[in-house]
Amino acid sequence: MEAEILERINRGILLRTGAYLTNDHFVLPSGRHAQEYVEKALATTEPAFTEGLGDVIAKHFAEQPIDLVLTTGYGASLLGHCVARAHPSQPRFVYAIKQRDNGGTSQVSLPREFRQYFAGTPKVLVVEDILTTGETVRGLIDLVKSLNGRVVGIGTLWRRSQRIKFKFPLFTLIDREFPTYAPKDCPMCRKGTPINREHLSEPPPENSRRRSEGAH
Repeated sequence: MEAEILERINRGILLRTGAYLTNDHFVLPSGRHAQEYVEKALATTEPAFTEGLGDVIAKHFAEQPIDLVLTTGYGASLLGHCVARAHPSQPRFVYAIKQRDNGGTSQVSLPREFRQYFAGTPKVLVVEDILTTGETVRGLIDLVKSLNGRVVGIGTLWRRSQRIKFKFPLFTLIDREFPTYAPKDCPMCRKGTPINREHLSEPPPENSRRRSEGAH
């Protein structure tokens, strides 16, 4: 199946789950405004859909031996578990814990119980649900390296910007970059379109917001 057709089908399914919202006025975590929004918490609420997405990602990396599937975050973990279940290597599924330090920088750490699985330089597939800046995935890559693992690829549901690149093979089901605006330049604000308060994102700390705005 052609990539464009596959992307259109999966975007349609996201519309059905309510995860992909359009034609509205949203405030993103960076503080910028947009007409489109991905509510990542909804992307994995339909088990059969999530299993199907995991199967597609697993098939893409089927010829690559994998020892571990690594994710972080609730939605990405659900997706990653489905990928691990569907991959022919029958890899273990492990997850990292994500938090922000006092400066607003995102950090990931591996629970002590999972460290035993990094003995012997395991081959690791990183799985993420939504790629916005790539910060979380870069943290997972650094984590794998610090534990002497080897990243063999990255599988994701949605990449919001094609400027997000890695030196490892990246497979994403949806590549869609929609424009974002500084509040002073926002066309929805100029038209007086009310902000969608139901999906209003909490802004990150000030110095983190500056970095995020620079990534758009």
